[in-house]
Amino acid sequence: MWPPDSPLLALAGLAITVAVFAVVYWDATRIEMGRPLLWASITASTCAVGVGLYVFVPTAPLTGVLLTANTGPVLYGFEREVTTETDEPAEPGTLPHQK
Repeated sequence: MWPPDSPLLALAGLAITVAVFAVVYWDATRIEMGRPLLWASITASTCAVGVGLYVFVPTAPLTGVLLTANTGPVLYGFEREVTTETDEPAEPGTLPHQK
């Protein structure tokens, strides 16, 4: 298990995880989403677990690794969409961006 087969890959995964945390925190703060630190932590932690599975568990199926790594960003995307929705009723025959 230790050392990883590819230390460069482990460092790249760590850098990507830190970048994901920073971007999600920045975006959640920018759109005034509730609990930006929590969302950044959830998103980055699922990415870190996915990278950890890939680097340290070579027998882990790639589909499971990808699903684990994508869970946080997908949940954040759903919550972001709900947060930025307007409360206006839909107008038949028009798209939201064509008002």
